[in-house]
Amino acid sequence: MNNIYLRLCFLIIVITLLHRFAPTPLKYPKTELSSNATDVYHDQSIKDEYRWLEDDNSKQTKAWVQKQNAFTDRYFRKISFRKKIEKRLTEIWNYPTLSMPFKKGERIYFYKNDGLQNQSVLYSKENINASDSSAIIVIDPNKLSKDGTVALGGIYFSNDHKYLGYSISKSGSDWREFYVKDLSTGKNLIDHLNWIKFSGMAWSGNGFYYKTFPKPEKGKVLSQSNQNSKIFYHKLGTDQKNDKLIFFDPDNPKISAYASTTNDGRFLMIYRSKGTYGRSLMVKDLNMPKSQFITIVDDYDSDIRIVDHIDGKLIAITDRKSPKKRVVIIDPKSPKEGLWETIIPENNNVLTSVNMINNNLVAHYMVDIISEWVIFDLNGKIINKVNLPGPGISYGFGGENDQSVSWYRFESLVHPPTIYVYDFAKNTSKIYYESKVKFEKEKYVMKQKFYPSKDGTRIPIFIAHNKDLVLDAMRPTLLYGYGGFNISRKPYFNKTIPVILENEGVYAIANIRGGGEYGQEWHEAGMLDKKQNVFDDFIYAGQFLITEGYTSPERLAIRGGSNGGTLIGAVINQKPNLFRVAFPEVGVMDMLRYEKFTIGWAWAVEFGTVNNRKDFDNLLSYSPLHNIKKQTYPSVLIYTADHDDRVVPAHSFKYAANLQQHQVSDDPILIRIGTSTGHGAGRSTKKRIKEYAEKWAFMFYEMGLDI
Repeated sequence: MNNIYLRLCFLIIVITLLHRFAPTPLKYPKTELSSNATDVYHDQSIKDEYRWLEDDNSKQTKAWVQKQNAFTDRYFRKISFRKKIEKRLTEIWNYPTLSMPFKKGERIYFYKNDGLQNQSVLYSKENINASDSSAIIVIDPNKLSKDGTVALGGIYFSNDHKYLGYSISKSGSDWREFYVKDLSTGKNLIDHLNWIKFSGMAWSGNGFYYKTFPKPEKGKVLSQSNQNSKIFYHKLGTDQKNDKLIFFDPDNPKISAYASTTNDGRFLMIYRSKGTYGRSLMVKDLNMPKSQFITIVDDYDSDIRIVDHIDGKLIAITDRKSPKKRVVIIDPKSPKEGLWETIIPENNNVLTSVNMINNNLVAHYMVDIISEWVIFDLNGKIINKVNLPGPGISYGFGGENDQSVSWYRFESLVHPPTIYVYDFAKNTSKIYYESKVKFEKEKYVMKQKFYPSKDGTRIPIFIAHNKDLVLDAMRPTLLYGYGGFNISRKPYFNKTIPVILENEGVYAIANIRGGGEYGQEWHEAGMLDKKQNVFDDFIYAGQFLITEGYTSPERLAIRGGSNGGTLIGAVINQKPNLFRVAFPEVGVMDMLRYEKFTIGWAWAVEFGTVNNRKDFDNLLSYSPLHNIKKQTYPSVLIYTADHDDRVVPAHSFKYAANLQQHQVSDDPILIRIGTSTGHGAGRSTKKRIKEYAEKWAFMFYEMGLDI
């Protein structure tokens, strides 16, 4: 029996290899080369042969996009089981979803999706005891566009709960439009604001504060660098052109400022940042009209956020002198850092959020990326810990300070989301809403393991699979990673992953350095000149899955988006033979020119800048675009979107063109350019299902599997 089994495994590998090195070469659409595009960095000249692809409005680029999408379409026609995967994804997707309810004034609000609606609908009901069937529709974004590409962004209630401000995004763009709805009549006011990006509405009195950028030049709405942010105050019922300028720093165009207010609108906070990490803070007491801004933090070396205030004293969460964060009380009348009072000190676990509710502070910690909720009184004394159903991730406990109950959500890689209602007085939880997913979760297991990276650092990895999985090194495996910007990748339930698990597959998330899984020190260990640690951690995650018997290089796929797209592009340059399939999605691929587009300049604190020689050398050493060479790459499906104005599609355009030119094997290098979508937002449910059906079909097909 053992000999038969070994022969069968050998035969499968041979078939896969024959498929991989098929005799029919792919003829990619022709990409013209620019002969005159050269940049000089310090003493080094760098040719940019695909510079023309940066102009996404040119006829030449649009024709290139059409040809590439058509080429990808033709390739997918030969994958017979793609429709089967699409059908299964539709079945999994088709269940009612409910957000956690939240209280505003006397009413309860929540989002609901019937299953296959393109966008979730905002509802409200009279009180906590009212049935969901009695709820009324507040905003239905599905009625804002026929194709489902207009999405509801943030919602912002006025302090008296009479008005609801909300933002919308079109085709996934980061640009937002603001509207205001009168909740008593259900009708919009005349207020309509434009050219807003990375901003909420900070209500105070009969209006709100917000951030805006200058209107881009014609034809450059999705690519022009966004600098010179300004904070305005908008009074309801007036035209945006009459809004009052509150803050502008013309001497520092790359300092981005944004505004926030405490829950009662008393304090105005203005945060300023040079990039994606580190911010200064100024505060103004709006109850005192003639008061001036008070500086709380005047540098950009740490993170701080005001939670709320108690009798005029500010509650803040910060990693200042506490890389895993603490909670402090700051008296605006005596704001010097030495006078801050620590009420919840830093400990060994990462404090990710704090909410003030029921006259308590509800703190969320990550313990090896597993959620823990701890309830403190306002003096920092522990009152209770919330008993969660098991290892997983949880978020919630929003609402208002006068609530006696609140809601939280729990889930894991194999546990669909369940919403619980928590009673503060009883310290008890009960199920409020359980997702009815067509997925037999009891058949699957999520494990957390740890492996040593190249330098010996202990790295966590979550692994999900069938409980009866045979570790024969033949399992189709998808490894996901990110590793940057202090963002933690948590084991949320992903409704697309059951398709992999149900086909004897494995799904893994590597919690590599650069993220926020263990606080700011973990983040710093994967940024700037330590970025190679991120790539090493991910490569060693792949090797760990192989060594442990889950998979082999011929059955290992990798995926990452945005900064994770950079990760995928870098590791397949460095270790192409370790992976069979790669999905670099909306990635930053040209590390020498990323600062020139939209908000890219803000990432220099994470990546470094080409204006600094040391940073330039480091960026050039791993830039996915510039380190492509003639070699055998895995099968690659690149994803980008035509309305991505965060990581502009030119990154993926240039990367795909260069990779197609340098692939020496017949393994495909494909690019899918999404239309009327952005960096992740704006996709209708139908588009998302089709997109993932293509991805998983591509993965199985390139591994030589038929499902």
